[in-house]
Amino acid sequence: MRPAERYFLRFVIGVTNIREKHIVCKNQEDERMKKRLMAAVLSTAMAATMLLTGSISVQAADAAAANDPAVELIFTSVSVSGDSHTEAMYEFADKVEELSGGSVTCKCYDNGSLFSSENEFDALLNGDADLAYISFPTIATQIPSYSMFASGYLFSSYEHMTSVLNGDIGLNKIRPQIEETLNIKPLSSFYLGSRVINTREKEINSYDDMNGLLLRMPNSEAWLFLGEALGANPTPLSFSELYTALQTGAVDAQDNPLPSIESAKFYEVTKYIAITNHVVDSIMPCINGDTWNSMTEAQQEAVTEAMEYARDVNDTARLDREAELIKFFEEKGLTVTYPDINEFKEKVQAKYMENEDMIKDWDMDLYNEIQAMADTTTAEE
Repeated sequence: MRPAERYFLRFVIGVTNIREKHIVCKNQEDERMKKRLMAAVLSTAMAATMLLTGSISVQAADAAAANDPAVELIFTSVSVSGDSHTEAMYEFADKVEELSGGSVTCKCYDNGSLFSSENEFDALLNGDADLAYISFPTIATQIPSYSMFASGYLFSSYEHMTSVLNGDIGLNKIRPQIEETLNIKPLSSFYLGSRVINTREKEINSYDDMNGLLLRMPNSEAWLFLGEALGANPTPLSFSELYTALQTGAVDAQDNPLPSIESAKFYEVTKYIAITNHVVDSIMPCINGDTWNSMTEAQQEAVTEAMEYARDVNDTARLDREAELIKFFEEKGLTVTYPDINEFKEKVQAKYMENEDMIKDWDMDLYNEIQAMADTTTAEE
């Protein structure tokens, strides 16, 4: 049987299995199973489409036939259960096992159950974890020029962000430097959402309302300066400790995308959300360089293709959910405000330009190239 025929047979079997699972899901009314099932349907449809267009990797689809050595990956994340990039971890694990013919398996640890947000980067660098989601501010602790990717209002929209980070600039300029410098390989850039301000007691209607606010930020220089640029008093704190800190008043506010506010249930301990969209946020699933180099070419292709599939699952879920969440939060009793974004953008960007130490390492040619793409993306929209 030819490779294409074998892959098509998997498609047919996959559809049959999905139908059987659907019956169980319907009887049990298991919402999580429904989400996983929908992703499986999407996966099967994508595989069939790629087969028909001839774009699917035969090596990835037939990795089992190559007798590749068994590889077990450890994927760690501090993201909470139900978050879309938590779900994407498990979708990746299922997909990479499928595409590698079972030679690559993946164990997933979410909710910071294996490594905390302070420790997971070192765990990835040291090889204690094989895969982890790494943010640009974390990368900036080792590659200072990358601090600009966490600066306020760098990206204008999701389309702008993903066209940069998953397009030519990301593939040919950003990812290679990370790989060469840190011995970790970014596999993609996932959408996290556009960050907003979420407060316990204070309603935010203008930039000046941010003054004196104890705003939780991740503990890195780039994140903490962003808090200052927003006019607040940035307070470093682990994500895993944030719910309790908001509940007890140890911090006044936090900034995250809307889906993260929902999945972490911050709406239970806050009263206001201000739609500032100050960062169109992303995160990179990265693999340890030694782990990557230990795999065969077919296994690497399976990992790459599975992660792109996971990105599509994540990004689609994020975009769809963002459109629904404003009403959800209002129904939960929160007040949603819409400050003047142009005022925020002007003042936040001015803070960066005034701080020579913060921007001295920026690659201004790259910065300008990204801004030019923003103009193009806006024109296309």
